[in-house]
Amino acid sequence: MSKALQGVRVVDMTHVQAGPVCTQMLAWLGADVIKVEPPRRGDVTRSQLRDIPDVDSLYFTMLNSNKRSLTLDIKHERGREILWELLRKSDVLVENFGPGALDRQGITWERLQEEAPRLIYASIKGFGPGSYEQAKAYETIAQAMGGAMSTTGFEDGPPTSTGAQIGDSGSAVHLLAAILAALLQRHQTGRGQRVQIAMQHAVLNLCRVKIRDHQRLQRGPLAEYPNQEFGHAVPRSGNASGGGQPGWALRCRPGGPNDFIYVIIQPHVWDRLLRQIGREDLLQNPAWDTPEARLSHLDDVFATIEAWTSQHTKWEVFEQFNAIDVPCGPVFDTGDIVEDQSLRATGMIVEVEHPQRGSYLNVGSPLRLSDSSVEVRRAPLLGEHSDEVLQEVLGLEPQELEAMHLQGVI
Repeated sequence: MSKALQGVRVVDMTHVQAGPVCTQMLAWLGADVIKVEPPRRGDVTRSQLRDIPDVDSLYFTMLNSNKRSLTLDIKHERGREILWELLRKSDVLVENFGPGALDRQGITWERLQEEAPRLIYASIKGFGPGSYEQAKAYETIAQAMGGAMSTTGFEDGPPTSTGAQIGDSGSAVHLLAAILAALLQRHQTGRGQRVQIAMQHAVLNLCRVKIRDHQRLQRGPLAEYPNQEFGHAVPRSGNASGGGQPGWALRCRPGGPNDFIYVIIQPHVWDRLLRQIGREDLLQNPAWDTPEARLSHLDDVFATIEAWTSQHTKWEVFEQFNAIDVPCGPVFDTGDIVEDQSLRATGMIVEVEHPQRGSYLNVGSPLRLSDSSVEVRRAPLLGEHSDEVLQEVLGLEPQELEAMHLQGVI
């Protein structure tokens, strides 16, 4: 079966998380992703957070599936020449270095337009043009400055980061969309273009409902929030859904740290819900009978439901509430995730064999195309495909490859 991006060649000059996640998704879609790494050390995450000495870390292997690794010293004159030859024969360049890092290496957008006019030059930076442009950014900094942290956590607690990597991996998904759009437009124009994503902007885009609520707040308190006091900005509201229907995480048996289920109360299932939890006495009660009435004492409403859920496991509640059409979801901890048979059956949790570490788990591709299936393959060893790529793509002879190895170019 052909792949969606078969025939698309990507030069991957990314490192750590944001860039590699984007290029991994391109590889899953069938692109030939050539990861260019410095000789001897490679991507810094190969050695970060190692659980097995002298073996590529899970940090690296889980973000670099389906790629080929080419080691190349671009500080060496021949290394720079090889890189430019590769760029001229490629469709996409992806990088997430600090601002100006590639420019200082002579890899500028202006020169790329001259040397490889069909190339799409894609970048992730911490911030876009403006007063923050030169500032360094990490995952939690992007969450802090994109609006996520101030609206995450409980009202009486500090701003909190989310476990989901919305700054790094969230930016990667945004960059993927932009690259695919640029490839599509190239079919019409024949030209490549500059594609840029700022981590702050990606997080902000994911926080758009909070900007919605900020504007609503100017006209009065937000009734669907459980907060008693409102200031000039949208408050932290714990596990409240913040949407049109109230929701909360409710404790379940046996009371462990993740024995919770998230329950949303829709008006049309309210009577069924009361009957399920044995509180028929509240039916037709004016203080409980309408969504507007319940909003005024949501803590009592959810405490009443929790009195029943706490007597059952989250899986029992999930089964019984789903049977009466109440939207809910057990809180999955990481153990639940990796052991879930549904996620394994659908290929979202996969086992991958690695020549040095043996079998490890990886997250599968969430991108599902009926005519472009994805097989998650292991991440490459450092420089594993150097000779293969240079022979196949650039037509270099074995004697020249041997010389470049001796000179430390590759």
